[in-house]
Amino acid sequence: MKSIMEALDVIYSYPGTSADALRGLTMNIPQGKKTAICGHNGSGKSTFFLHAIGLHRPAAGTIIWKDSPLSYRSENLKKLRQQVGLVFQDPEQQLILSTPYEDISYGLRNAGIPEQEISLRTHSMLAAMGLGNLANTPIHHLSLGQKKRVALAGVLVLEPELLLLDEPTAYLDRLSEQQLIEELNRIHDNGITVVMATHDMNLAYAWADWILVMDHGKCLMEGTPVEVFNRENEIVSLGLELPLLLEMWGALPDSLRRGTNPPRNVAEFKQLIFNAMSF
Repeated sequence: MKSIMEALDVIYSYPGTSADALRGLTMNIPQGKKTAICGHNGSGKSTFFLHAIGLHRPAAGTIIWKDSPLSYRSENLKKLRQQVGLVFQDPEQQLILSTPYEDISYGLRNAGIPEQEISLRTHSMLAAMGLGNLANTPIHHLSLGQKKRVALAGVLVLEPELLLLDEPTAYLDRLSEQQLIEELNRIHDNGITVVMATHDMNLAYAWADWILVMDHGKCLMEGTPVEVFNRENEIVSLGLELPLLLEMWGALPDSLRRGTNPPRNVAEFKQLIFNAMSF
């Protein structure tokens, strides 16, 4: 499986702290997949993301982008941040201008894109994200879900190859979460590698193609959702929960589970029960 980004033995500690935030982190992000990086707060997920866009530089080890070590020269970092987009957990950290149009167009203007193209790409992105009628609305009048979509649009308008999202569904209601996940799936279908950092095991299990589990600055597990969450004892030992669907699946009689794959979403679980009741 080809990697788009790798961390090789990366060590990093924040200034003024004695503990390493990343402790020899070695981890691969597979190209073209929907990847969930799971772990508690403080496991190193966000710190890895900041390394991925060159905001932090390892004290030791290497970040690899598309088979080459990251260059920290300013012109190379500027190019990297057009290819690798990061959406922060709190959109207030990312939204710096007054309206969605101004904020989304800012990155393009900063990249030196001609003004006519900026207008076309910004309006197109506003429409794609369902924000067209909010283009000139003051940012502070938007809901949290709308702000998250604006922050995401501001990254996507630069047409990145890799999209990183730090706890993207945090504090969202159920409807806003579903809308965001649908948007991430559409983005992935358009050829962008999508990586989500989350401590929501139900979301990771249902959404991801590939799971990475971090703890104390290291990657301890990787694999498909079924492969990773089948390692129940290790998951529980890290203080993480099993996905509810897998727990329900495990509680079913062997006769119902035999010969079928574990369901990845509620619709698959309902179909499994329906099929069993049809006999």
